[in-house]
Amino acid sequence: MNHNRMFRIVLTALFIALIFLLGMTPVGMIPLGFINISILAVPVVIGTLILGLKVGLVLGACFGTISALGAFGIYGTPSALAGALVAASPVLAAIMCYVPRLLVPVIAWCVHKAVSSRGKDKLAITASAVAGSLTNTIFYLGLMLLFYVIMGINSEKVLTLIGGTGLIAGSLEAVANALITTPVVLALRKMKH
Repeated sequence: MNHNRMFRIVLTALFIALIFLLGMTPVGMIPLGFINISILAVPVVIGTLILGLKVGLVLGACFGTISALGAFGIYGTPSALAGALVAASPVLAAIMCYVPRLLVPVIAWCVHKAVSSRGKDKLAITASAVAGSLTNTIFYLGLMLLFYVIMGINSEKVLTLIGGTGLIAGSLEAVANALITTPVVLALRKMKH
């Protein structure tokens, strides 16, 4: 087995382990008092930019699995909003957990390709981190709202979440993701070469 392939396998395994560590412990949340900021999109975006879109999709699926395990109460206590959707439609709840997380590497990859094609690699990394994080927030909360409406569940709770916490936490998560992702990707690229 050559060095590059071994590097990819080990790094993929490390990213998967990191996603599960961040998702199943408080380590993946940065508490700011009134809200918590999730950094679970960070290893997905970093893995996508370092190892490619295929590995990114595997990492996104791991992120979705962590989300589904939490929503279904397999570990921890599910949020009241996720729990209400699980009770109404487990299938829609699973879609809400997986689709946004699978879109994170796709959007991050596309943004990176678009921006780096202009010769601005550092900006491409930062923009990818922001885009990946916002993709997660917008699609997760957007699907939650859509599914609440489809299932006839009181959607005022979701609108309050989206209007308040979603906007504040989503913005702060995007900044945190960019601040963490950019230097890590640059350092890993140096190690890789």
